[in-house]
Amino acid sequence: MNLQKRLWRPEPSFRLLAKLIQVNWLYVLLICALAGVGYLALYSAGGGTAKTFAAPQIARFGFGLIMMVAVALLSPRVLKILSVPIYLVSVGLLVLVLRMGHVGKGAERWINLAGMQFQPSEFAKIALVLALSTWFCRIDPKRMGNPLRLIPPALMTLLPVALVLKEPNLGTAVIIGTIGATLFFTAGMRLWQIAILLAPVPFLGKVVYGHLHDYQKARIDTFLHPEHDPLGAGYNIIQSKIALGSGGMWGEGYLHGSQGQLNFLPEKQTDFIFTMIGEEWGYAGAISVIGLLGIMILGGMLIALRSRNQFGRLLGLGISVDLFLYCAVNLSMVMGVIPVGGVPLPLISYGGSAMLTMMFGFGLLMSAWVHRNERDRPSEDTDA
Repeated sequence: MNLQKRLWRPEPSFRLLAKLIQVNWLYVLLICALAGVGYLALYSAGGGTAKTFAAPQIARFGFGLIMMVAVALLSPRVLKILSVPIYLVSVGLLVLVLRMGHVGKGAERWINLAGMQFQPSEFAKIALVLALSTWFCRIDPKRMGNPLRLIPPALMTLLPVALVLKEPNLGTAVIIGTIGATLFFTAGMRLWQIAILLAPVPFLGKVVYGHLHDYQKARIDTFLHPEHDPLGAGYNIIQSKIALGSGGMWGEGYLHGSQGQLNFLPEKQTDFIFTMIGEEWGYAGAISVIGLLGIMILGGMLIALRSRNQFGRLLGLGISVDLFLYCAVNLSMVMGVIPVGGVPLPLISYGGSAMLTMMFGFGLLMSAWVHRNERDRPSEDTDA
């Protein structure tokens, strides 16, 4: 019987079908529901037409959905092999954007790829999660106390952070650094090591502020006192608060939001898309969207916990933390809790870079779920 099992191997098509069945289709349904919310919001942001924002966005989502399923079928072994070239490509694109990138809103963040504007910093976040997951899964957590083992992953994290800061893009740089720190801690980094790394942070605030660009300083000053320049730097956040407040409990009605439809609300299709939702759908609609996002974040965490291998756990956690930071920063920004930083709301805000990279990340999350029962090999539980 054992000999028969060893001799018989499923056909490749059989294996692909089995993996396809194992995809967490309930989570995929949640992704589609969130994209549907985005379509409705962008349809309204376009003035009641799909051609402006909604149609291009849903086309990107369709392509991203196919890509997500394809990535979900890749085994951890293949993903580990691809992690290094993917990371190097992301760093190369960050370098390229500094040399020949497109300047917009005070920063150089976009490059043209095949006629489409692409923001490499979005891709860098997912590439870093994949690279760090591959690195840490090869190290025994008990040996994480050796500082020498932390130097390569630390450099892997600091390099994209430095390049993104150079653009400059402070919000995304902070998110990349936070994702890296989370994976360090989850992989088994000692608390005393974390304390040493974080000790200088409070003292760096004044130094960092001194090196910020004028428009970044204006965002911080506006966050603290938006009423000082209501028609200039404070205009965005003041209009956002007015729109959110005018929505009340049930909203002003779909396609009837005064601030959004009359174009008082700036960047309503990107950074402030949630403000349009709150204005037109009210508190009930806004809290429903937040609940959907929360379920997706929790679902990603559960996928990470269900994985029996370190690679899947770190991969699932990294993607979930990325999704959480996207949501936390954007929602806090439009509510005036933190300075405006230009971070989109996943699958809802208009934009190709964030959409495609997030769908690639969801593909990695699905791969962790499909291969959750695979255990770490002994050779992967030793030194890197």
